[in-house]
Amino acid sequence: MGKPNSHATSFSDNVSLHSNPGERSTITPYVDDDAPEINIDDLPPNYSDAIESSEAAPMLVPGSAMNSAIRPSDLDAKVIIDQNSGAQAWVAKSIENPGSLETYVLQLSGIPPRPYINLVGTHTETTKDSKGKQEKNTVTDFDITVELTPFLFADAQYRRSWSQLRTVDNEERVHRGTIRAKRQGGSNQSIEIGADARPTLQEWCHRFAASPASLKCFTFQRQMVGFDEESVKHRLEGLVRGTNYRGHLTIRFVTKDARVDFYNDTKINRWRLTPWIRWMFFLTLIFILSWPYLIFRTKRWEVVVAEWPFSRVDESGNREYVSISEDQWYNMWARAICRAVLEKRQTILDQSDLRRAHEADPAFNTGNSNVDGALGLFRAGIHAMNEVNRQLGWGGDC
Repeated sequence: MGKPNSHATSFSDNVSLHSNPGERSTITPYVDDDAPEINIDDLPPNYSDAIESSEAAPMLVPGSAMNSAIRPSDLDAKVIIDQNSGAQAWVAKSIENPGSLETYVLQLSGIPPRPYINLVGTHTETTKDSKGKQEKNTVTDFDITVELTPFLFADAQYRRSWSQLRTVDNEERVHRGTIRAKRQGGSNQSIEIGADARPTLQEWCHRFAASPASLKCFTFQRQMVGFDEESVKHRLEGLVRGTNYRGHLTIRFVTKDARVDFYNDTKINRWRLTPWIRWMFFLTLIFILSWPYLIFRTKRWEVVVAEWPFSRVDESGNREYVSISEDQWYNMWARAICRAVLEKRQTILDQSDLRRAHEADPAFNTGNSNVDGALGLFRAGIHAMNEVNRQLGWGGDC
């Protein structure tokens, strides 16, 4: 996530993943206006639905479609996926082949990051145990998550987006085959290659392969850019506080599937990614010695980024959006989020939640008068409790 990209700036290694290099996208951009509400029937499909569609046209090379697992070609390669963040770590001999590494990066760059907005409300309850001693416990009132991935596509079914692959700028402070992050080299080099020149993906892959370091790691990252986090966070906070919620509110942006680390194939790198060995090091406190060793022995390259714009700035200085604006997103999701907060849910909201929030509750009848009467009383009771919470406040410490 970050600031909108300006197309007035030229990048030497920007590669559009869904249009020809040097040409602007053929996707008709949406330019922000008064941000009217969006018809619920015009919603983009769920990301998971879109990538599983049999009609979806592959945008990548054969064998690397979004719904296929991209893996190293080595039979003895090791791939570890973090179940929480979706981050991957590879150990394979083919990584030290510049052509293979470049191919892996290009294939992986066609898969989007998975950005989420997470709202968590908590309060503290003070109780007394059997001995009269006070204990404080944190209670989660709600934990609601909304995914932003569908809005990175102009057409999710055919994977049309504004994504582009770039190498880092000279002034960015990153790992460039070093232990510590740094900017591009000195003035002599700038004079020789030009102030704006920078290595391409192919050049970085060759530098990684040519490095004599015994432990090395090449990192590929995915980012959503052009999304106004602060504005959306401010509006969501106002929405939740508008329900008279008095607890502790945390709103954060989380990006999953955002990182792939390529390690050269050595025993130490295989050990560092083996779960039981890692646990043994933690439990025996050997990590106190092994962690500094790995930090100072591993040369790192963090020089390649796939950017997936939510919006960008055109030549006239106006923001244009790949699908919808932040205001339209808020108008779309505010009712569903508010409803989930009042219902104290702990879940990831999906399209069904969105539809239920925008449609009137159906008059569901079972045919049994006693059951129907009980359901009516239940719905009326829930509605009454939500209204009382709105007026008197809820979720405060107690």
